[in-house]
Amino acid sequence: MLNAFELHNGRLRQILVDSREDLANLKPIWVDLVAPTADVRAWVGDFFGLDLPDPDDLTDLESSARHYVEDNGEVHLHSDFLLDLETESRNVAVAFILHKDILFSVRKEELPVFRLQRLRARTQPGYVTEGKDVLLDLYAADAEYSADALEDVYADLETVGRKVLNPRITDEEAAQILSEIARGEDLNGRIRRNVLDTRRAVSFLMRGKFLSADQQDDARQILRDIESLDGHTTFLFGKINFLMDATVGFININQNQRVSKLTTISVIFMPINILAGIGGMSEFSMMTKEFSVPWPVAYAGFVVGSALVGWATYQALKYFEARQARRAFMAKGLAKPA
Repeated sequence: MLNAFELHNGRLRQILVDSREDLANLKPIWVDLVAPTADVRAWVGDFFGLDLPDPDDLTDLESSARHYVEDNGEVHLHSDFLLDLETESRNVAVAFILHKDILFSVRKEELPVFRLQRLRARTQPGYVTEGKDVLLDLYAADAEYSADALEDVYADLETVGRKVLNPRITDEEAAQILSEIARGEDLNGRIRRNVLDTRRAVSFLMRGKFLSADQQDDARQILRDIESLDGHTTFLFGKINFLMDATVGFININQNQRVSKLTTISVIFMPINILAGIGGMSEFSMMTKEFSVPWPVAYAGFVVGSALVGWATYQALKYFEARQARRAFMAKGLAKPA
């Protein structure tokens, strides 16, 4: 898709371009290409006298080659823009070229920031006057979009926090919580990377003295907005780590409870196992035979005795656990000795 934007009564007017002839009568300040084919890039580049990059190759650049100036004065910037969806979040690479006061943008897919910029420029007179205004407003809108995404992360983590603060969490709930925390951490990391990339691009424009005095003020405001986002991303990283540690702690508590139950069961059945081992020996049958006790009666009494031993062991464990709990409460001053 290829759209050209020209100024009309102080507003941007969007024109869908299908062929080279459609560009003949236009004086655009912004040419936006979304997933262009090689043929489209070729005839657009021939018409304006520049080489447009392939959007599939934008992620193959080294970090040092993302912002540069050609010998003919073309300014090239390759930036990442955040795309936050319900199912996933990712950074989309966008190539910008400032050529003869015209901004060219090339990307693989549509982005909310670009839709917002087109809406504002169409409805607000004097919002932009040249291609560099469009570029700065795109970076400003990207910072706003990142801030909105951070608010969503805050809201999601508040919901997760209420779940973590419950007195009991099952393993299934803990797995779901960990999944939500991981998604928040991934989005927070992408936002931090995105604003870092935006800061680098704006700083490059300021250092290169490509901007007017008013545009320099706009660029400094964008940098201040980005600076404010850094504190939020750092706080969210700390909150995410806390929730992660708390959730893992609940998982460990659940595992310890299972081990404690198994230990209790083994303690209860240990004397029974000893008696069962003795009762299974032939000497037990010989001893009961001497007293003329029939073996069904002898073994029935043995089973009853074993059950009584198990019950007595269980009651003893309960007593000692309750006694230990009372001592712990009295040590903390939460209970008074009886």
